[in-house]
Amino acid sequence: MLRALDLRKDFGGLTVLHPTSVDFRPGEVHALMGENGAGKSTLMKVLAGLFRPDGGHVEWRGARVDFASPHDALVAGIAMIHQELMPIPDLTVAENITLGTEPCGRFGRIDRAAQLRRAKELLLELESEIDPSRLMRTLTVAQTQVVEVAKALGRQADVVLMDEPTAALSDHEVAALFRAIARLKARGVAIVYTTHKMDEVFRLADRISVLRDGRLVGTAPASELDPAKLISLMVGRELADVFPARSATTDEILLEVVGLTREPAYRDISFQVHRGEVVALAGLMGAGRTEVVSAIYGLQPASGGAITFKGKPLVVRSPQDALAAGISMVTEDRKGLGLIPALGVDQNISLSALRSLCHGQLIDHRAEAAVIGAKIEEYAIKASRPSQPIAQLSGGNQQKALLARSLLGDPDLIILDEPTRGIDIGAKAEIYALIQRLARAGKAVLLVSSELPEVLSLAHRIVVLRRGSMAATLDATQTDQQTVLRHAMPL
Repeated sequence: MLRALDLRKDFGGLTVLHPTSVDFRPGEVHALMGENGAGKSTLMKVLAGLFRPDGGHVEWRGARVDFASPHDALVAGIAMIHQELMPIPDLTVAENITLGTEPCGRFGRIDRAAQLRRAKELLLELESEIDPSRLMRTLTVAQTQVVEVAKALGRQADVVLMDEPTAALSDHEVAALFRAIARLKARGVAIVYTTHKMDEVFRLADRISVLRDGRLVGTAPASELDPAKLISLMVGRELADVFPARSATTDEILLEVVGLTREPAYRDISFQVHRGEVVALAGLMGAGRTEVVSAIYGLQPASGGAITFKGKPLVVRSPQDALAAGISMVTEDRKGLGLIPALGVDQNISLSALRSLCHGQLIDHRAEAAVIGAKIEEYAIKASRPSQPIAQLSGGNQQKALLARSLLGDPDLIILDEPTRGIDIGAKAEIYALIQRLARAGKAVLLVSSELPEVLSLAHRIVVLRRGSMAATLDATQTDQQTVLRHAMPL
């Protein structure tokens, strides 16, 4: 049994995990639930040896342990799947999966053939066809997540800590992971699981512990809770209306794309977005959703087709072109493409508006501080100080900072690619309300989301993509999840 006994963790004089005691049992899925910043990931990282506790201790198999590093925890039999993906991009998939456990042949050299076989076996356990010889940098976010899960499964650990393991996975990949979890339980492995997806919790968990503001609220069998009761424990209040009412749209066409193409990712994509409208791109992983919005924002320009914005032809070769035209974007890859981890919260937010904060070639730091302070307050970003490194913030607060940055320049079109991935229910409600406020203010929102309840509740229209082609355009108020999925599934 793994136990946390009065564990406490401080950062910069701020206690982020108050004394917490909880146990994790063999053959059990124990869910840790709470809003972003509640202390879930911090608790996991102490158990996995990434953080040293500032109080209390960890007990493993009846003895007190003091892990000085993740390697110590791995040797003891505790592995972790991290919320923030940490691949080594210039190594292959197989090298990443077997890192630290490489099979050796004669003279102590790595047995490359055995390494490839082992990686393929673990990927097949997750029903994935990723080529183990590919470089990690060539993979999508979803594929990288699969590799991280395979790496953890390959450790043959007695405890597996899973921090948002399905955040970037398709429905098929999630189902395969759940089957792998069932096999781990049958072998007596303890699973510690965090997620913001309620359906996963009640499908998988045997027991649930709730953290709020760094404190343990309580632990109970999953059978004694329901979603409403769990949400109330997590946020300390009732959330009656998670999805706000839709705003009214206008007749003015703000964005029109015609025949947008970049083979083999997508082809002949055409749709319109009106002022005051939320248009969602739906589809399975690999359908081309992210690639289409990346073309509109200039991250991956299309090879064919036309874009019209505010009634004029628009050529977007880079994000600078998009920003200058009045288009902003929050990317799905928060860590890789959104944040600059070494900079503070303030500098990450002000990046998109530095030109307006300058006198000549010098930044007006007083004006910058005023703007940043207002945004931190407006978006309720939890930080010890504006200059706190953004890498130290929870995923939800990082996402709020990116949203604040994307809206600094007062854009007319806001592209949101998986804006609530890894975000707790309270923060989701805030983002949903923000989306509707933007629409009511006459902005247009182009939304990519794998959460169909979000798509159906927030969007006015849904453009369904299937294997890079348009499958349907649906009125969100007149359709349901089954219809969207029927159009999205390969024929």
